[in-house]
Amino acid sequence: MIAQKERKPKVWFITGTSRGFGRVWTEAALKRGDQVAATARNVDSITDFKENYGENVLLLPLDVTDPVQVKSSLLQAMDYFGRLDIVFNNAGYSLVGTIEESDSDDVRALYETNIFGPLAVIKAALPLLRKQGYGHILGTSSNLGHVTLPVIGYYCSSKWAFESIHESLATEIAQFNIKVTIVEPGAYATEFGSQQSLKFAEGMEIYAGFKEKFFGNLSSMERGDPEATPDALFAVVDSENPPLRFNLGSHNLQGIKSAYNERLKSWEEWDDVSRAAQGFDVNH
Repeated sequence: MIAQKERKPKVWFITGTSRGFGRVWTEAALKRGDQVAATARNVDSITDFKENYGENVLLLPLDVTDPVQVKSSLLQAMDYFGRLDIVFNNAGYSLVGTIEESDSDDVRALYETNIFGPLAVIKAALPLLRKQGYGHILGTSSNLGHVTLPVIGYYCSSKWAFESIHESLATEIAQFNIKVTIVEPGAYATEFGSQQSLKFAEGMEIYAGFKEKFFGNLSSMERGDPEATPDALFAVVDSENPPLRFNLGSHNLQGIKSAYNERLKSWEEWDDVSRAAQGFDVNH
């Protein structure tokens, strides 16, 4: 009988661990014997991790929109644990409002957290991961990184940007033995729909009926159990060849296929017009 190779505990750096997936995944990683640098804007919200897991967890206050604090937090985590196997960009929130309703300042603030925050983490982490010779960068995106919904269009747009940034990043840093995985959850019963994870634009009466119908449809959507997700996440991070994109949940793939089929159909229907715009024989 061949003995199984003992699994070496991993060291994680995770943003946004106070609630939702961040809290679930931090707890699960610690339960399986891994070590975690757990970050949150308010560390008082995550003191139970320290009480329950002692030296295996490092609590760090972190606002991802502050690049100086981001760099300091990563250096503290590296100094404390001696290595970082996984750097996980999980912090984020959603702006609720139609494209017309949402204030430009609110959109900028959303992008600061959902796009520029993760970029700050990536840029601060890369020199550390290169120096140690390996690493795995994960980011929480969404199935809305491929499809869109009305009323949260700016949130969707932040995830489309998040996806393309990570895809380019994966190609650029493969040479350094650093892997990238985009985690794409579907609808789950997390606190992501709470007031702390949502910002509401000032409404316009002309969209009131539309939004009422939208929220009614949203409330009837089947939501997955967040506590069922850690094993899937561990399968990804423990893999020698993790995927660039990983759907989390059972409903995503069908919706993504449908969206891309519609796009292909439209592009093909207009292909003659598109090809004629090239400026020479379309059969060339």
